[in-house]
Amino acid sequence: MLEVERLCFGYAAAETTSMQFDLSVARGEVLSLIGPSGSGKSTLLNLIAGFLPAQSGAIRIDGNNIIDLEVARRPLSMVFQQHNLFPHLDLFTNVALGVNPSLRLDTGQADRVADALARLGLEGMEKRLPAELSGGQRQRVSLARALVRKCRVLLLDEAFAALGPALRAELIELVRDLVEQESMAALLVSHQPGDARLASARTAFIHQGRVLCIEPTEQLLQQSQRPEISAYLGAG
Repeated sequence: MLEVERLCFGYAAAETTSMQFDLSVARGEVLSLIGPSGSGKSTLLNLIAGFLPAQSGAIRIDGNNIIDLEVARRPLSMVFQQHNLFPHLDLFTNVALGVNPSLRLDTGQADRVADALARLGLEGMEKRLPAELSGGQRQRVSLARALVRKCRVLLLDEAFAALGPALRAELIELVRDLVEQESMAALLVSHQPGDARLASARTAFIHQGRVLCIEPTEQLLQQSQRPEISAYLGAG
């Protein structure tokens, strides 16, 4: 379980009111975050990850408040639009960094890396360099690296935005299945409402630094009476 309660943040140079977020995500759930550009979706993920300092509030994972923990100690993984792979390291080594940055793996850890690559359809490619892969394959490597960390929370910030529709749908379905199998709690930021349909039973709409609502995905996308959502979707 991931819980965000009265999590506040404000940019020092901003004249607008501070942001405040409240939401919860269950184990095995991918909660999608949609909303206009600049509404605070990526800011929320960066606050949870610790890349931005929260002014107040709580971030709880399995009941433990992690708001004061350093980035490296937070029990979560984050996948970005840019895959952030080391170009001079092969796939196995890039994924192994998620287990042990020193790359001194015991047999069990090496098996965990191999299993993650196999689960993501990369078996037999362990020795390839990132430049030898397609965009979709590179993003699979990023997901494998997140998976081997065995964290309870997965954050995906526009992780599939650079991919074509078919490949994006394939990877979103893969993430949904992995989150359920591993009993993780995941947040998926996307500008594509169709991604939310594929990934999430529930979707949160972020507007002006607030979680305006969390509703069943289809209800939010098709039947919402909120003018902010209608304007965002182009329905009014």
